[in-house]
Amino acid sequence: MFFQAIDPTPVHAQVAQTAEISVLTYNVRGLPWPVALGRGAALREIGRELGRMREEGRQPDVVLIQEGFRGEIAELVKLSGYKNWVRGPRREGGLAKLTSGGLHVLSDSPILAVRAAAYDTCAGLDCLATKGVMLVRLAPVGGPGEIDIVNTHMNSRHASRAPAADSLAAHNRQTEQLIAFVNANRDPGLPLLVGGDFNVKGAPQRYYHDAMERPYTVVSEFCSLPDSGCGQGPADAAAEPWLKSQDLQAFAGDGGVQVRPIKTETLFTTPDPKARLSDHDGYLVRYQLKWDLPVVTAKLNTPYGAVVKPKLGAWGVKVSWKR
Repeated sequence: MFFQAIDPTPVHAQVAQTAEISVLTYNVRGLPWPVALGRGAALREIGRELGRMREEGRQPDVVLIQEGFRGEIAELVKLSGYKNWVRGPRREGGLAKLTSGGLHVLSDSPILAVRAAAYDTCAGLDCLATKGVMLVRLAPVGGPGEIDIVNTHMNSRHASRAPAADSLAAHNRQTEQLIAFVNANRDPGLPLLVGGDFNVKGAPQRYYHDAMERPYTVVSEFCSLPDSGCGQGPADAAAEPWLKSQDLQAFAGDGGVQVRPIKTETLFTTPDPKARLSDHDGYLVRYQLKWDLPVVTAKLNTPYGAVVKPKLGAWGVKVSWKR
């Protein structure tokens, strides 16, 4: 009878694992009456469209909403079919603030934690709302574990009706607070995704303020690189495509998880201005998550390079071998 010898020294191997997660950021212009009229019907239609996407199996995994101030947001969520919904930050600043932050996160994956904060600086009409930031921690099914996702809405420029110097100062201060909030509340051992209405279109003074301090990479900057693999031709970096929209997304990998965008697209867009459901388009980014799964096995000393095949027999584990 031949017996196999088992070497107690484990063999450590790494098996690469990948998963994808898609994030939609969308300013739905859910402004209260009388600031905006007829928005209830548009919000319900946005919910129906998300529901149709779900029926076709192409709904975003996570939806980040800004300017969701109206009660019809609840109808939007119901029509969209998302299982989990959180909002923030709450109204802060006394009677001067007429509404909450208008930020919402919709997700099919479980939401494990929520943190939110209001920016302490604002300018012009933006001071009527509690502009701020929120972070949710998700546990995506089939992913590498948990992931932190941030949603924000920052001070507008022309729409705030504030002097340019005042709105710039408020926005710069909010940028500093956003970075501080992310650093204080994210788990540095988890991957990070960021999205929202940054209000930086055509405003380099806003966009580049404290840019070197960001704990994340902006998707449109990354996708302008020649070998980005974002599923599109490289953008002209000299044209600064990240200044062509108010809406941005960003990412950071950590905890042994690599993150990179592999596709971007706009949703809810139409050439007919009267048919638009918001004054923004939806901005969708699909990310690939990649990590190594450690595999530990016992090493068997087999003669002549034998191949070992464990099998479950009537009396336990039977080991067979062949040369």
